[in-house]
Amino acid sequence: MGLFTTLSHRASAGRSQELSERLREQLPARFEAVGEALLTGSGIHVACAVVGRDLARDGVDLSEALHGLRSTFALVLHADPDFACTEALSVAWSDETLGFLHQVSCENPLTGLATLAHVRTRVAEVLRAAEEAPEPLADHVLVVIDHTGDPRTDVGVSRALGMARLADRARLVFAGSETIGEAGPRRLLVLAERSETLGNRVAVLRDLIAAATPYGEAPARVWIEGLPPTNAASAALLDELARN
Repeated sequence: MGLFTTLSHRASAGRSQELSERLREQLPARFEAVGEALLTGSGIHVACAVVGRDLARDGVDLSEALHGLRSTFALVLHADPDFACTEALSVAWSDETLGFLHQVSCENPLTGLATLAHVRTRVAEVLRAAEEAPEPLADHVLVVIDHTGDPRTDVGVSRALGMARLADRARLVFAGSETIGEAGPRRLLVLAERSETLGNRVAVLRDLIAAATPYGEAPARVWIEGLPPTNAASAALLDELARN
């Protein structure tokens, strides 16, 4: 039986299952649920994740959040937080912070790629320009690039680096005004004009990706999706590409 489990059972046996008013007042702000979970010995990781997200929304930095977790453990169990609880809080805080950055920025700060929200904006601009132009403009397409690394091991920073490498190849081929962005954690989109050279450019992109793919791994899949002429249909296509 691990230290955390032993301490949790000891706490449950020696205390009531509810925080006393005095102990509740001593806990750091927003950590009451964590304290209650420690007393009951259940739901602690969920409580840590919830408080991590809440503190990130409030603008509390990670160092202060971890200090609050440590203080809560010390007050309730007279012990330091275990790794799993620290990880749950930290990951939730990081995910919430990155989500906020994605909303206020046109780029994912980890990969430098345009966010899906920005791709949607660019698609809407392209369609609006086509409607308002006195002469027909070139149609646009979405070049889709699927990262094919093993989802069981290719996660976190490793996955972000893999996506960044794919984006580098895409930029070599689409080096003009094209928008290169993310449709999800394992999929890239390139908003490009339909032209006579498009097929050749996509073929070159496939070759570049294949040449850089480690031996034994499948290269990323690349294909072309036609862009529907209306905002509603284009939005539905982007939603579908983001889901799969």
